[in-house]
Amino acid sequence: MSYKIVRTTAGPDPDVLATFQRLGVSTVHEAMGRRGLAEPVLRPIYPGTRIAGRAVTVLSHPGDNLMIHAAIEQCGAGDVLVVTTTSPSTDGMFGDLFATALKARGALGLIINAGVRDVADLTAMGFPVWSKAVHAQGTNKLNPGSINVPIMLPGVSVLPGDAVLADDDGVLVVPQGEAKEAARKAQQREDLEAEKREQFKAGVLGLDLYNLRPKLKELGIEYVDG
Repeated sequence: MSYKIVRTTAGPDPDVLATFQRLGVSTVHEAMGRRGLAEPVLRPIYPGTRIAGRAVTVLSHPGDNLMIHAAIEQCGAGDVLVVTTTSPSTDGMFGDLFATALKARGALGLIINAGVRDVADLTAMGFPVWSKAVHAQGTNKLNPGSINVPIMLPGVSVLPGDAVLADDDGVLVVPQGEAKEAARKAQQREDLEAEKREQFKAGVLGLDLYNLRPKLKELGIEYVDG
C-alpha cells in the first residue's frame, strides 16, 4: 500500500458553506434527497454546536495519531478535519493539544471515526468534535497513513474538498460538485418551511396542510366517537 499527503485547497464556495452553516444538517439532508448522512454512531461531545466546512481527510493506522499531526499542516481557515482508521478503533487519538493547534489555523472542528479524550477541556475551549467514542486510551506515533485521500465514515464516503456539516442531528457529507445546487435547494426548503411554520402557528393542522385525510381513508382508518 502506498501512502501520501496530498496538498490541496479545493473546496466549496465560502457562500455555500455559510448557507449550510445557517441551515444545518436536517434541512440540507432533505434537500439532497435524503442522502449523505453518516450513521448515528458519530455523536457530538457536547450539544448545541454546528459547523460546515471543507473536508481535510485523514486515513490513519488504528491507535496511532501520527497522521493527525501531519494533517494539521494541511488545515486552514474554515476546514474540518475528518479522520478514520484502517480498522475499527476507539482509542483516544485526539485531545486538547490537537484542538489548540487546529484552532490556531482557523479549523472549525473534528469528525473522527474513533475515540477522543480531554472532553472537558475540549468543551471548555469550545472546540466541536463528533466521535465514535470517548476513550482515554493513549496512542502511538509510529505508523504511516495518508492525508487528503478518499475515506469512509460509517455509512458515507468522504472526498477531500467535500462539504461536511455537523450538528446535534448528525454528520452530513455533501460532495463538492453538488454543494452549490444543494445549498440552493436547501434554501428553498427553508423558505417553504418558514411559510408552513406560520400556518401551524395559526392553527392549521398537518392533516390539512399536507392533504393527509385522503391517505387515512385509503388506509382504512376510521373516526369513531368514544
